[in-house]
Amino acid sequence: MTTRRNREDRISPSRQDGSPQWTDVIIVGGSYAGLAAAMQLGRARRSVLIVDAGNRRNRFVSHANGVLGFDGTSPALIAAKGKEQVLKYPSVRWLDGTADEARPASPGFVVSAVGEQYLARRLILATGVVDDVPSIPGLQERWGKTVFHCPYCDGYELNRGKLGVLGAGPVAQHFAAIVAEWSASEGTTLFLNDGAAPSQEELAEMVARGIHVEHSTVLTTKDGPSGIEVVVRGERRYDLAALFVLPHTHVLGGFAEQLGCDLESGPTGLFYKTDPNTKETTVKGIYAAGDAGQALHSVTFAIADGARAGASSHQSLVFGQEPRVANARRAGSH
Repeated sequence: MTTRRNREDRISPSRQDGSPQWTDVIIVGGSYAGLAAAMQLGRARRSVLIVDAGNRRNRFVSHANGVLGFDGTSPALIAAKGKEQVLKYPSVRWLDGTADEARPASPGFVVSAVGEQYLARRLILATGVVDDVPSIPGLQERWGKTVFHCPYCDGYELNRGKLGVLGAGPVAQHFAAIVAEWSASEGTTLFLNDGAAPSQEELAEMVARGIHVEHSTVLTTKDGPSGIEVVVRGERRYDLAALFVLPHTHVLGGFAEQLGCDLESGPTGLFYKTDPNTKETTVKGIYAAGDAGQALHSVTFAIADGARAGASSHQSLVFGQEPRVANARRAGSH
């Protein structure tokens, strides 16, 4: 069996004669979306290079819940299993490292990584996003343990305990109403943290849903008897099973600017604007998938999004260049 190290050794940005070595598709990001895209392309026997920096967004979480066939499994194990399966396809290669730059280069794109340049006819951006967790003492240390962003991923395991939501504005109020589905009756607290207060109508709706609104500043978070303790100004303390946060997110890398891809705004931040059917960005030949390419974030959504991007990029190769049979016959006639 070919080892990953051997696969990396075979990666070369150029042939021995110095001419460019083109790959069908370069995928920036080797997490769930990138792996799902690579599997579609590998099964089509297309040459693929995955460039991965090794910083999965959910690396802080011990279990990935709600993933069909892998419910409750370690997310690291899911990613490792996916990588193992994808690299069994001989046309798929892997490069550990950060992609620093990408730019157009007829008839495709050049990606700079690990001090080398790699060329591809198509590019899939599956970089994921980074969470900007609010700078409240104790919050970052509990991220993925008792502080979460997705109730669909982590709500069930909290066993109807008391839950908190940190944020302000219409999005936070909407989010609190969703989180309340997983809490005890009248067991959800929305911490505005000095943010804009809801209107009387909005407040009445939250009260009807059993959501308490705390206006004071959140001073700190610490381990609590039920999971996490939230301390607000005035030394009021809330013992909660978990705290849900909608952190601001930003897309990794500067590829949008480098390549001219448009971004659009979601509830938590910007992501690549794509065709929902093909996942192609506003630049032809470039696709985006996973958390970087949609507003809804979860392992399941990332896998589905990546598979769509992989299949779509393959079809663009099928219908965007000379058929392989014709090329093979021409090569054989010389």
